[in-house]
Amino acid sequence: MSNFVEASISRSQFQAKEKWRILKNILMIGIAFMIHFTAFMGASNLQSSINADDSLGTFTLSAIYGSLIFSNIFLPVLIISWLGCKWTISISFVAYMPFIAAQFFPKFYTMIPAGLAVGLGGGPLWCAKCTYLTVVAEAYATISDLSADVLVTRFFGLFFMFYQMAQVWGNLISSAVLSYGIEDLPSNLTLNSSIVSETCGANFCQRIEENPNLAPPPMERIHLIAGIYLGCMVLAALIVAFGVDSLSRYDKGRTGSAAGQSGLKLLVVTLKLLKEKRQLLIMPITMFIGAEQAFLFADYNASYVSCAYGINNIGYVMICFGIANAIAALATGSIVKITGRVPVVIFAFVLHLAIIVVLLLWRPTPEQGFIFFLMSGLWGICDAIWLVQVNALSGILFPGMEEAAYSNFRLWEATGSVITYAYSPYLCTNIKLYILSGILIVGVIGYGIIEVTGGISKVVLDPKTDFELVRDNEVTNEK
Repeated sequence: MSNFVEASISRSQFQAKEKWRILKNILMIGIAFMIHFTAFMGASNLQSSINADDSLGTFTLSAIYGSLIFSNIFLPVLIISWLGCKWTISISFVAYMPFIAAQFFPKFYTMIPAGLAVGLGGGPLWCAKCTYLTVVAEAYATISDLSADVLVTRFFGLFFMFYQMAQVWGNLISSAVLSYGIEDLPSNLTLNSSIVSETCGANFCQRIEENPNLAPPPMERIHLIAGIYLGCMVLAALIVAFGVDSLSRYDKGRTGSAAGQSGLKLLVVTLKLLKEKRQLLIMPITMFIGAEQAFLFADYNASYVSCAYGINNIGYVMICFGIANAIAALATGSIVKITGRVPVVIFAFVLHLAIIVVLLLWRPTPEQGFIFFLMSGLWGICDAIWLVQVNALSGILFPGMEEAAYSNFRLWEATGSVITYAYSPYLCTNIKLYILSGILIVGVIGYGIIEVTGGISKVVLDPKTDFELVRDNEVTNEK
């Protein structure tokens, strides 16, 4: 009897310790992504404005997401099978660094290759992160009373809270540097107001040289920002390398989508999902996520904020987006537990469509500073809901095939982004908004079909999945 009690106490202590360890790993990954994307997001938000000549910045962003399409098809399952999720994340961070370094000498022959490198690292990076969170959610479910699908949503919500805070810090750095020493001139305000009423917002088609808001900042300030951002990326890679446990601690005995396969055969795992009806139905809403983010970071910043409010204010406006996004990402997991997914998705659909209509009708002027922040904040709420729900849905719909499911998620998200960035220099903003609303409507219809036909309820996630937790002494040599 005493042996049984001692065994029960020992197991209870192990479970409590393991819960905290899992949460620690999630926190470390979240913090590392926050620091890393502080740099990447801060630099990306400025591209359409500081590298506007010949649309260099926009074409660079297009190169990033074009490369990401290739990366998501060919690399994630292969790289993860070779390196494991932990080291895939850490090494993939390094692939982003040339993009920041290229800001010291922004030319087509430096920026475009650096953008391609980001895309190649992005596919394995995001797939490894999603797989890690899903697997540790399943592990946590084995030692708690919560089901795996609830934990997946919560863990993604916690992660995206950290991730979206990168918008705050990255944009705070850029705006603080760019705004230092700038004085408001009344003559500029009068000139801007007369110009923006006709040329900014939904009517924006090309840069107006007479608009002083569009003048690029001094290069020494861009170099200072790039130096800070490069240091952030190095720190993020070190945090994952030394602060995160290997996933082998949690997936011993687990049969994943890449188990026992090697070489090009692993590509079949990713591409096979394209035959699944559910994968085809969530494809449009996944593409919309990439498209709406691309519109915000390139077109909203250029057509509304930069044109009417000034390049130095882009960061401040995006901070509002980041804060709203982080709060909504954390809250949506708890709200879904109370209301279910459908009401939350309907809310996001109605709100996002309403924002697009307002942007079509709004004629921005420099005096309307509050509206610039309001639009970015509301957009952040919608973006957080789409990210958390569609990410979690990808794992829920395809249990045991997480690597392939998240590879497809990033593939179609990147496709939406690259298409949006590619046509951005050639279309007026109002046309882009019409396209965006069309993708949104089609995407929500696809999601609705999954819900109505019971595509989600048919998936049964057994909280006692086919792997076992590994005690410390069993993974000492696996890290």
